[in-house]
Amino acid sequence: MSIRDHVQAVIDGTLRGEIVETFQRYYADDVVMSENGTEDRVGKAVNLEYEKQFVANVEFHGAKVGRVAIDGDHAAVEWEFDMTPKGGQRLTQRQVAFQTWKDGQVVREVFYYKPS
Repeated sequence: MSIRDHVQAVIDGTLRGEIVETFQRYYADDVVMSENGTEDRVGKAVNLEYEKQFVANVEFHGAKVGRVAIDGDHAAVEWEFDMTPKGGQRLTQRQVAFQTWKDGQVVREVFYYKPS
């Protein structure tokens, strides 16, 4: 599969609501993730737990994908999520996920968004 195919598979899995399953399949054991320049989360186990906690604490109503840009081993995906955090108000969060891919898996991902 090409990088474009892998990126599309992650998009498709996320749109189906299979966030944890998609993460387990397409993210490397040594993946490094961060949000808005915060401290890096290092390793698949740490990031998988973060993803599970995130999914458990929001109700998703839908998602949309905007532009997707791919350049070599890098991809940027615009997302728009319609969700309600537990105990919170329904909101729309727009973000860009910037990914670095190696051997068909994400090895680095940084999310950029306006904090709510």
